[in-house]
Amino acid sequence: MVSILLGLNLLVQGTVLPASSCFIPNVTIPLSPAAQTDTAPAADLNISAPSAILMEASTGAVVYEKNSHEARHPASVTKIMTLLLIFDALSSKQISLDDTVTVSEYAASMGGSQVFLEPGETQTVETMIKCISVASANDACVAMAEHVAGSESEFVRMMNERAKGLGMNDTNFVNCCGLDADGHMTSANDIALMSRELITKYPKIHDYCTIWMENITHTTAKGSSEFGLTNTNKLIKHYQYATGLKTGFTNTAMYCISATAKKDDMELIAVIMGAPDIKSRSADATTLLNYGFGKCRIYCDSHEDKLDDLPVEKGLADSVGIIYQRPFQYMTTDGSDLTGITKSIELPENVTAPVKKGNTAGKAVYSLNGTPIGSVNIVYEDTVDAADYKDYFCRTLLYFVP
Repeated sequence: MVSILLGLNLLVQGTVLPASSCFIPNVTIPLSPAAQTDTAPAADLNISAPSAILMEASTGAVVYEKNSHEARHPASVTKIMTLLLIFDALSSKQISLDDTVTVSEYAASMGGSQVFLEPGETQTVETMIKCISVASANDACVAMAEHVAGSESEFVRMMNERAKGLGMNDTNFVNCCGLDADGHMTSANDIALMSRELITKYPKIHDYCTIWMENITHTTAKGSSEFGLTNTNKLIKHYQYATGLKTGFTNTAMYCISATAKKDDMELIAVIMGAPDIKSRSADATTLLNYGFGKCRIYCDSHEDKLDDLPVEKGLADSVGIIYQRPFQYMTTDGSDLTGITKSIELPENVTAPVKKGNTAGKAVYSLNGTPIGSVNIVYEDTVDAADYKDYFCRTLLYFVP
């Protein structure tokens, strides 16, 4: 094996270089076991809420947790999954932002937070997204559920299926808007998981959930009227780095939030469940976010170095291209200096055909002060079939033909 040692200094005096340089939107980068960090439940942060979690978005690493798997009523934080399915439908081109959504009598009958849509009223998908993201509108949620899936019950089935795929093992959805219902439960951990999926796969959600105030127009048989949307997430106004995401409240769930924030290209997700009041909810979320920005350090390698082709023996081609399988990320929560991270490339001197595109050729191994912290596979960029006697005969003829 050939080992090439490359020193990569991506962190200087505690300043994290852009995670976006190695995080690719719409692609989930798996977190290797070596890159996972220990959680920090022992930190005395004085979180008043009974359940909380802090997660780094690009890696999915848990920075802090408190009763994070305790199943609780989520209230309107449920709508994160509703928005995720809406953006899934937009991504697959099942629907478009300009589509017209007609409000059913059932959707218009939703209680709780609403924008007072009337039966038969029409709005665009984009307006409905604003109503859900900004004003937490239950009526808009149900209208969109019916538009995407035909009925709320089918949409809820899709919500639970999507949750299962994300590993949300503490979750069971009964409705799409978060009104209290028997069995409608999730956990802080699961809220963080679906929040991460939404903001990393569909970062456009931030364009909507950071709107502070905006008007929509109701057009019904009674005529046209303006209705003002005001963001339920006060951190958008009062926390410098806030990027979203969703609040919730019912008398059973109490005050909940999934708060996202971005600083120096690091995005964090702070989930608070069951806070006693709005002030405590905001204070707890702010405490978690400030703690994370102060403690988290991320090392990113987006592999700007180009790998040389590998020589191929007994193949139809003399060489094959190789590429890194994915970017590499490593995170610490103790403020460690990561300038000592090195990368060692391990590859054979040559390979024998056949080789198949996507198969592993070698790996890049990362170490911090001599201790391995993770690796990324290096894979073949193309397929090279083995040569047979006919191929060798043809090559010989070409050698002698002028």
